[in-house]
Amino acid sequence: MSNQYAPNSLSPSQLGVRPAPALVQQLLIGAFGWMFAGLLLTAGVAYLVTSSASFMATVESLWLPLLIGQFILAMAIQGAINKVSPTVSLGLFFVYAASMGLTIGVIVSLYTSASVVSAFVSAAGMFGAAALFGAVTKRDLSSLGGIAFIGVIGIVIASVVNIFLASSAIGWVISLIGVALFTALTAWDVQKITRGDYAAFAGSQERASIIAALHLYLDFINIFLFMLRLLGNRG
Repeated sequence: MSNQYAPNSLSPSQLGVRPAPALVQQLLIGAFGWMFAGLLLTAGVAYLVTSSASFMATVESLWLPLLIGQFILAMAIQGAINKVSPTVSLGLFFVYAASMGLTIGVIVSLYTSASVVSAFVSAAGMFGAAALFGAVTKRDLSSLGGIAFIGVIGIVIASVVNIFLASSAIGWVISLIGVALFTALTAWDVQKITRGDYAAFAGSQERASIIAALHLYLDFINIFLFMLRLLGNRG
């Protein structure tokens, strides 16, 4: 497989090519393994933030630079996946996961422990169901994933607008749509793993597992945060 798509090239799924079952299994194990490792790191850092008032105050004071840095880092990992070694890419992924723990720690501190657990369990159930669907369905989810991706851009814009409107009703609708969109993206991302699209893009099994792990990680984190807004009770 080539290291990256040519401007007009087609993905393996579009060409009707399917990777060997053994390769699919390895890609799934690698992607979900690194994703879960990233989530554990995020949870650990979040716990440290919530356990220290001074640590939390420091994170809050650096909130905007932290968010900008996370966005740049996520883009850098995807842009550099074919240019740096898998070890460097994995290191960047863990740096990103740790930085997310800082922001997640501040966010969950605003809610009761029971509602955080409820949101996490709900997010895990939805993510798991979507991942299973994406792995077993024979339906091509490319169009669904494309629509969901466009929808994500829409809710980002709506969220920015709602910062000024401060409407709880609009916020609730945005959260509901956000859960649906990232659940759809989860199914699409898993299908891309099973159909070899990530492997074709990244050029190797190791790189494919890392970039897929990043996407799955983002899917789960966003489902969790939107569920927290829907189910969370302020502490």
